[in-house]
Amino acid sequence: MNETAGTPEPKPTAEPTVLQSALRGLACKCPRCGEGKLYAGFLTLAPSCDRCGLDYAFIDAGDGPAIFIIMLAGAIVVGCALVVEVKYQPPFWLHAVLWLPLILATTLLPLRAMKSLLIALQFHHKAAPGRLVDRAK
Repeated sequence: MNETAGTPEPKPTAEPTVLQSALRGLACKCPRCGEGKLYAGFLTLAPSCDRCGLDYAFIDAGDGPAIFIIMLAGAIVVGCALVVEVKYQPPFWLHAVLWLPLILATTLLPLRAMKSLLIALQFHHKAAPGRLVDRAK
């Protein structure tokens, strides 16, 4: 204990495991402390963590979350639509009524969690932009 200040010294924080980082990401929490909010809006990132002060300027998820969601949602919706078409052969307007809500649900609902998962894994693995290596010839 630090007797001069009268306060205990802060404990060094252990590096989180990949599972802990992934769970923090799915919970849309700060990738470093796991407590602060990651978002200021639906998909708008906060400038920094309100708990530990981590600056979120390093974050660059790009199109990764959208691509994963498109692939998963496409497989689910197309698979379901094909089964319904082959089994029941409903009119096209019924397909629109059935699949439009499913498309919205399978794309918009998991997008926020997928983006924060990729951000947390990016932070965990200390991802950085690629650099050219100067090789001696």
